[in-house]
Amino acid sequence: MPIGTPQQPRRYWVYITTNVPRGVLYVGMTSDLPRRAWEHQNKLMKGFTSRYGADRLVYFEEHEDAASAARRERAMKRWRRDWKIALVEKGNPTWRDLHSEVLREFGFEP
Repeated sequence: MPIGTPQQPRRYWVYITTNVPRGVLYVGMTSDLPRRAWEHQNKLMKGFTSRYGADRLVYFEEHEDAASAARRERAMKRWRRDWKIALVEKGNPTWRDLHSEVLREFGFEP
């Protein structure tokens, strides 16, 4: 990269995946939301999400730095289940999979 070229600031994301509406909920954090959503969708993430089929991205929020995203992720993991459901339903009442929207937002074709 040439000297003086501004770098894009790294973005961090806290997200929720599920298997079905109001089903299993998984809260995670990433700096590459399209890749991570694809990994969940294709069951490449070993552990909780692949075991329970939580492959549908239903909520995400952006953070400017890793520390604030990590704090938010830890806090949301401690939340009661009904609080997480309310958060998802506030912005995504039909629990649609947001993976295609994320791809478009990042300049990819779904």
